[in-house]
Amino acid sequence: MKEEKNVPVQGLLNYLKDSPTAYQAVEGIRMRLKDAGVTELSEKEAWSIKPGKTYFVTRNDTSIIAFTVPKNAVGFRIYAAHSDCPLYKVKENPESEVEGKYIRLNTEPYGGMIPRTWFDRPLSVAGRLIVRSENGPESRLVNVDRDLLLIPSVAIHMTRDEGDEKLNPQQDMLPLYALYGGKGTFLSTVASAAGVKAEDVLSYDLYLYLREKPVIWGAENEFFSASGIDDRECAFGGLNGFLGGKRRNHISVFAVFDSEEVGSGSRQGAASTFLKDVLMRISCVLGDDEEMYQRRIADSFLISADNAHAVHPNHPEKCDPTNRPVISGGVVLKYSASMSYTTDGMSAAFVKLLAEEAGVKVQTFFNRSDKRGGSTLGRLSLIQAPIPSADIGLPQLAMHSAYETAGVKDYEYLVKLIKTYFA
Repeated sequence: MKEEKNVPVQGLLNYLKDSPTAYQAVEGIRMRLKDAGVTELSEKEAWSIKPGKTYFVTRNDTSIIAFTVPKNAVGFRIYAAHSDCPLYKVKENPESEVEGKYIRLNTEPYGGMIPRTWFDRPLSVAGRLIVRSENGPESRLVNVDRDLLLIPSVAIHMTRDEGDEKLNPQQDMLPLYALYGGKGTFLSTVASAAGVKAEDVLSYDLYLYLREKPVIWGAENEFFSASGIDDRECAFGGLNGFLGGKRRNHISVFAVFDSEEVGSGSRQGAASTFLKDVLMRISCVLGDDEEMYQRRIADSFLISADNAHAVHPNHPEKCDPTNRPVISGGVVLKYSASMSYTTDGMSAAFVKLLAEEAGVKVQTFFNRSDKRGGSTLGRLSLIQAPIPSADIGLPQLAMHSAYETAGVKDYEYLVKLIKTYFA
């Protein structure tokens, strides 16, 4: 697409703006694949795979896997990222009246967000509606594209002795929706945005999202800020690397999973069989027996991409003393002795040589030894498909804030690296 070729990061910002939830994030990838001439498959139907052609399949609207099978290739080259980010999910029967004056919505946290970053900012809702149709329940994506909600903070005069740790998601983090006694309902508002009748909505998966637009900023426009940078920057960068690569030497696989922020345990998460199912179906359609499939797995590699913490300008002491990623410093290799990241000496060497070939800078990340870090989807994917793997990411600030910050050059480094990976 032109936006990616002319100003690489602007394409990412457009994608982030149009991806308030995992549903829109995967739909954006799906449409870009279709625009590139990629053939869509269904898990419910038989697959026919032709050498040199590219295909993709989705699961539950929030995970997607694309692949290219060249002639005579044996192993898989896999790149995986995730589509979800911490948000507040709208519960069923969401409207709650307050003293006959206000209507607020009942929500619950999805993932580990920084709650205070959600206060006093225009919000709206997006996700999907499940509506009745002649063929049974049908999924409809929806985005109420206007300022609709706000979570008001309590004035400092009333909270001088209270810290962020006392924020209660059932009390403090519920968004104000309307004055009591107004016309219409929350459900009718959302249904209207989707072009359906409220009475036809059977259920929904709806989330609050921040209305603030992505921006490029800094003395030399070196930074950008947006919602959902973790991990849609890696998802979109991987997509452009996949489409830009020649994909001639290996069975190239690009995967984006849902549910990483809540443990990846859904049927569309990295801990599910989705990746294994796709790899086995490719192998089966190619006529492999069990031994040939195992040979393919043994000759494969997985890059698990999920963003990394950059050294914080106000709190540099929070970072490891000798492994200190910085914005614009390049792609980050992530290590952990507990194997919460999958990188080991051999897989790190593979990525470093790949980066040399691509002309890309590489940094390293370890958690401080006295701090517990997070994990990512690579480790969980290997339960289903035990493939040599490395965890990478791009350096960013304010991870899991409602509005995060990263570097323009680092995104470009990632695209170059993944183009080379899918040679």
